[in-house]
Amino acid sequence: MKRFAFALVALSLSPSIAAASSQSALVGQADKALSDDRIAWDFVEGITTEVGPRMAGTEAEARGRAWAVNWLKAHGFANVAIEPFDMQTWVRGEERASVTAPFAQPMRITALGRSASTGPDGIEAEVIHFPSYADLKDASPGSLAGKIAFISHDMKPTQDGSGYGFAGPARWTGPSLASSKGAIATVIRSVGTENHRTPHTGGTTFAEGVTPIPAGAISNPDADNLERIFARAGDRPVRVKLVLTPRDMGTTQSGNVVGEIVGRNPSLPPVLLACHLDSWDLGTGAVDDGAGCAIIAAAALHVARAGQPLRTIRVLFAGAEETGLWGSAAYAAAHKDEPMAVGLESDFGADRIWRFDSNFRQSNPSLHTKIARAVARFGVANGMQEATGGADLNIVREQKSAIVDLQQDGTHYFDLHHTPDDTLDKIDPLQLRQNVAVWTQVIAILADEAGPIKGTNLEEDVTPR
Repeated sequence: MKRFAFALVALSLSPSIAAASSQSALVGQADKALSDDRIAWDFVEGITTEVGPRMAGTEAEARGRAWAVNWLKAHGFANVAIEPFDMQTWVRGEERASVTAPFAQPMRITALGRSASTGPDGIEAEVIHFPSYADLKDASPGSLAGKIAFISHDMKPTQDGSGYGFAGPARWTGPSLASSKGAIATVIRSVGTENHRTPHTGGTTFAEGVTPIPAGAISNPDADNLERIFARAGDRPVRVKLVLTPRDMGTTQSGNVVGEIVGRNPSLPPVLLACHLDSWDLGTGAVDDGAGCAIIAAAALHVARAGQPLRTIRVLFAGAEETGLWGSAAYAAAHKDEPMAVGLESDFGADRIWRFDSNFRQSNPSLHTKIARAVARFGVANGMQEATGGADLNIVREQKSAIVDLQQDGTHYFDLHHTPDDTLDKIDPLQLRQNVAVWTQVIAILADEAGPIKGTNLEEDVTPR
């Protein structure tokens, strides 16, 4: 893929923002975003170049927040602020793994978030192979005492990312399950779809009362090789040595960054656009989720350029998503008494949008149809699924408000997800512009909707009358 280096363009809002937008102006602005938007690219290029990886709760994430605040202010957003919260912070240390018997060789490994430490000298033990998470569940209590569990089921690429639901439990709860059966460590095949020697990190969770153990993910080629070793080992035990030395930093501070395009009627509940500003530390956080923050910020600015929207558009750059949705929970708690009209989140990379879903197809069919028709020109299908929203939209789900999902093509997303390959060069500017254009059109319609945007599951109207 070619590398693009766009010059940063000053894009402060003009005085014409005070004028109401026309439908023709909004359509034209979305089309213009498709042809020549540079705002989103400049955002993600800037934050990955000037900040880089933004591990939750660390100094790097704090620099990312400061960068985002400066960017939002420079581009004319109002009410820009950091909303701090405390969190428990985990950081990685040394990471090494090797097969010691029967065929000695190194493997590429990365620790999973919340993994315990092996200590600097590491641990070495026999490995028990489980081809699937279900096989581990079937293991007898105590059967893994003194052993290392290896879970190897693999993930297939899908456009909608549904393969993550099958493969994810090996990471999410596999180490906890293995520990409950006596394992002293867990190794999983990376939850990813590429065949590069780039292991995928990500969080794991230990159930209450279960002792945390060292837990790491090996790259897919290393997992393939380990499976072959088991096939050739016969009756000989397979042994692995692990050195994983992460540590808990205790309580540190993270924060959410917010900003607004103020609407003509600020008393109406806002349109909430979410992403997460933090990233794992292996790559530079370009695809996950620098691109998402770039997309929502760029789309909000395009809507404002067509004239002042009726409703306020609020952007939420959530902090500490990757290590436990800390920012989403903090935002929901801090703003629980503030109604939200509708929520949308971008956290699935930067490839094109192919489907539009809402949770108001039945409760507000005219609005759903209006949006579906408006985005059809961008090649976006009218979806039949009920939108459920992204991880940082807790507040919207808790309020049972309206939700829109703009489904991005995830065919290659899990090639990069949580790996060292999550870098700027993986973003295609043409796909990114289509994404921004669709977001611009959808936000424009939602922000100019005068009546309540009522989700299917909404029990009470949260719009003030």
